[in-house]
Amino acid sequence: MDGTDRHLLSLLQANAREPAALLARKLGVARTTVVARVARLERDGVIAGYGVRLGQRLEQAAVRAYCGLSVAPRMGTAVVRALERLPEVEELSAVSGQYDYMVFLRCESNEQLDALLDQIGQIEGIRQTHTAVVLSRKVDRRSAVPPAPD
Repeated sequence: MDGTDRHLLSLLQANAREPAALLARKLGVARTTVVARVARLERDGVIAGYGVRLGQRLEQAAVRAYCGLSVAPRMGTAVVRALERLPEVEELSAVSGQYDYMVFLRCESNEQLDALLDQIGQIEGIRQTHTAVVLSRKVDRRSAVPPAPD
């Protein structure tokens, strides 16, 4: 991957529906070059798929929280399966340190979050939870890949 690939990825992350001709103009390359690069990035697994990014209106209306989970020995697989079925679970990561897993939750209200945390606490194998509600996001680099210096 070179600087053009990284810039292309950044543009696609900002708007994956951007026409190839417009991407080409922004990158200063031919449209066919953009099409070929996107195809190569998809084939090489750099681009794994395309999705929907929530708009600021919905993002700000959401109640978001991080929840650390301590899980009983040999119960990790069952806990992961149970959490996968909950649509409010946006991300689940196995982590080192005090907790076994860290889960990122998105709910529409504090009441929904409260009920969800009760539901999570009742999953067989979960020994303890610790939740921190997100007050505001200060830095978010997930939506763009910064170009590397050439």
